Amino acid sequence: MKLSTKGRYAVMALIDIGLNSNGKPVSLADISERQDISQEYLEQLFGKLRRSGLVTSARGPGGGYVLARAPAEICMSDVILAVDEELRVTRCDGDAVNGCVKGERCCAHDLWSSLGRQMMYFLESVSLEDVVQKRNLALAASIKQTTARHVRPLM
Repeated sequence: MKLSTKGRYAVMALIDIGLNSNGKPVSLADISERQDISQEYLEQLFGKLRRSGLVTSARGPGGGYVLARAPAEICMSDVILAVDEELRVTRCDGDAVNGCVKGERCCAHDLWSSLGRQMMYFLESVSLEDVVQKRNLALAASIKQTTARHVRPLM
């Protein structure tokens, strides 16, 4: 799986807000210090997160960012997609119209494409609230539900 720092850091930053906001704005400087992410990089990410409607900003003393929606309404996939992140488990581009290898679809294309879809299904099933509340059982249940839909019965 290839997930760049944009996606990882955006997720970490929103989790940080979920853990530390208590209804008040969280400054990028505080997120930067706690998560060891450059403040300049966070500024770029938060511009995208704001435009995607995941956070709102508050200016002035005590300013920073707050979640624009309830944590239960924010899926991890929303965060990753908001920062223009693409989950790729293959070198193929999308549906590989132009081909993966020598102008043709590679022999594992369907496998890797399916894996990428499963990861997105999983990320769609996990809310920010799940992560903030450390709901490990809920995460495990989501994996089981996703897996059960796509497992073929043994003959």
